[in-house]
Amino acid sequence: MSPATRRICLIVRDRPEARRLAAEITTWCGERSVAVQTLPHVSSGFLFPRDSLESSEFVLVLGGDGTFISVARSALGSGVPLLGLNMGRVGFLAEADMASWPTALDRALSGDVRLEERMAFSYRVLRGEGMVAEGRAINDVVVSRGRLARLVRLSLAYGGEHVSRLRADGLIISTPTGSTAYSVSAGGPLVHPSVQSFCVTPICPFRNYFRTLVLPTERPLVVENDDGACEVYLTVDGQDSLQLRPGDRLEVRRAEQGMLLLRLDRHGYFQSLQDKGFLTELTT
Repeated sequence: MSPATRRICLIVRDRPEARRLAAEITTWCGERSVAVQTLPHVSSGFLFPRDSLESSEFVLVLGGDGTFISVARSALGSGVPLLGLNMGRVGFLAEADMASWPTALDRALSGDVRLEERMAFSYRVLRGEGMVAEGRAINDVVVSRGRLARLVRLSLAYGGEHVSRLRADGLIISTPTGSTAYSVSAGGPLVHPSVQSFCVTPICPFRNYFRTLVLPTERPLVVENDDGACEVYLTVDGQDSLQLRPGDRLEVRRAEQGMLLLRLDRHGYFQSLQDKGFLTELTT
């Protein structure tokens, strides 16, 4: 048998059914002279080994949305696209499931796919004149209260211009991809993934005077913690968190490089929204 000349990276959720499927996929690929590097996904802080992406054509992710998001965050800037195989509940970013993976993988290896880039965020937490944290986000960054059920005080600025001060349970800043996650649960709009925008949605604002804002990404957003009495936290993609001190500032920008996805285009965007329960048709 000639040596494999092609290679993909396989990320496997730490579940028995995912490990079994990974073994099937590895055998299937081997029969087609495609090498597979398998990496376990055991936590939301997943990081790719330095050389694992360099020679891979794409990354196949076996898991749910949470697994996919953490892998995508780690792959940002690599130039290597992702293909999701849903083994979770919603699977909004996945292109295949446990029944359709052979067709999806065959199409991906033959090039019968479309490459799509989704915008991501870069963020910094500023304290005084210094920076205490930085990172990137796929879905959203959220500034919210801690253990006590009390409103927190926040202020929002856009491009250096003051927008508003508010008291709320928190504030969600989502990408278009993240508009179908926490943001929509808090009453935010569904934003088409091709729209380059910040979606700013309050969580239970006092007196309900602050409405969701959809803003262009040419300027940075800054959220300042104005609360000295309550715990306030930053949460990234529902996975990583950091406690903010009074006066800390969260600066959010569009990342220079976004998330790369392999798309099979089996369904359009709005059909996907209907399939996942975000839109419903009138029956009469």
